[in-house]
Amino acid sequence: MRNNNLIIDCFAGGGGASVGIEMALGRTVDIAVNHDPQAIRIHKVNHPEALHLTEDIFRVDLQKYVGGRHVALMWASPDCTQFSKAKGGKPRVSGIRMLPWAVYKHARAVQPDVIIMENVEEIQQWGPLDDAGRPIKERMGEEYEKFIRAIKNLGYAFESRELIAADYGAPTTRKRWYAVFRRDGRSIVWPKQTHFKNGIPPWKQCGDYIDWSDLGQSIFTRRRPLAEATQRRIANGIRKYIVDNPDPYIVKDERAVAFMIQYHGEQKDGDSRGQVLTEPIKTLDTSNRYGLVTAFVTKFYKSGTGQGCDEPLHTITTSPGHFGVISAFLVKYYGTGCGQEISEPLATITTKDRFGLVNVLLTIDGQKYIISDIFLRMLKPTELKVMQGFPDDYIIGYDINWKKMTIAEQVAKIGNSVSLPVASALISTNCSYLKEGERKEIIDFNKLKKIG
Repeated sequence: MRNNNLIIDCFAGGGGASVGIEMALGRTVDIAVNHDPQAIRIHKVNHPEALHLTEDIFRVDLQKYVGGRHVALMWASPDCTQFSKAKGGKPRVSGIRMLPWAVYKHARAVQPDVIIMENVEEIQQWGPLDDAGRPIKERMGEEYEKFIRAIKNLGYAFESRELIAADYGAPTTRKRWYAVFRRDGRSIVWPKQTHFKNGIPPWKQCGDYIDWSDLGQSIFTRRRPLAEATQRRIANGIRKYIVDNPDPYIVKDERAVAFMIQYHGEQKDGDSRGQVLTEPIKTLDTSNRYGLVTAFVTKFYKSGTGQGCDEPLHTITTSPGHFGVISAFLVKYYGTGCGQEISEPLATITTKDRFGLVNVLLTIDGQKYIISDIFLRMLKPTELKVMQGFPDDYIIGYDINWKKMTIAEQVAKIGNSVSLPVASALISTNCSYLKEGERKEIIDFNKLKKIG
């Protein structure tokens, strides 16, 4: 560790905030704390120079490791699950909701010049729970105000804002509460927005970060039919994001259009959640909930013979108004089913039922096309990590002991992480005097092994 101006990441996790610090300042964190041994092992791969402490955040004695040295910056992203509205009406765990108080404990002990915190915006409603573990509405915000007052009483100035990651160049609309505390007399500065939903430069498209060399598997040739809910999501998505959409996302170098479905819940009107790929991806969480749906199109002739998929699709433009719906319906592959309109909810599906999408005619520059096949796959951790803002070289697939991480484990670490462009922007504007250079690319030893 350095002899002065230490940087501490109190809830290090997979390393989102730590690499954000590296991107802003060109230097690694000095101390990384996390109770999860697996998270620490992943952090070590990417930040080998840091002192790693696998300890409970309340019990760790940072004073012991700081050793009287000056702490310039402390980043803190306490677990947000017990504050998030995504929790719904389920009971909360009071112990996890107390994690922000660990920030106060360490602020009092090592007195960093700057503390930056990140959490869901609902932390501002933090208050006591009733006997059933549910927030008491009349007392919402009490604990939050108490916490803020406590840190301010240590001599810190305080400001907070809700920031959207897409506004700072991340291809995700993740929205979070950020707080800056500082006691060195300098002003708190908020980074200027760099990307705009309806401006220039525009928000980044998540479609630009998809590996289009892997489109998944046809939904019609699977050994086991897709679950009824998944088929319904796909059917509704085809209607909403392709058939009824005047400007669907066109896959580069492919004869296909695409969109994403979400596996968490449905909209109030019964429509499946999802999105077009011309927008940033919605909030990433700890579960793998995004499915990529790719629909291949082929030329439609009056004879019905279609166009071969081994030749280029006739001219497609990206301007609105070039796509028109002629007709669309789903047909069942059993019994005497005569099909249904795609605008209707999908009919009851048994384990043996199969649905085929047929005669979805699209008009493209005066030419008619039909959807000839539909592919589905989940998004990969390598795609999700760059949408969260991680650099390409950031290692998420294995830990310091060469243990391979499962897809679920990788996604969980990504979903728990800070959106890096926001973290980097906050640190750059408030701690530029700590900058030592540019971030160095990580050496991936697995790649070196392959090279020989």
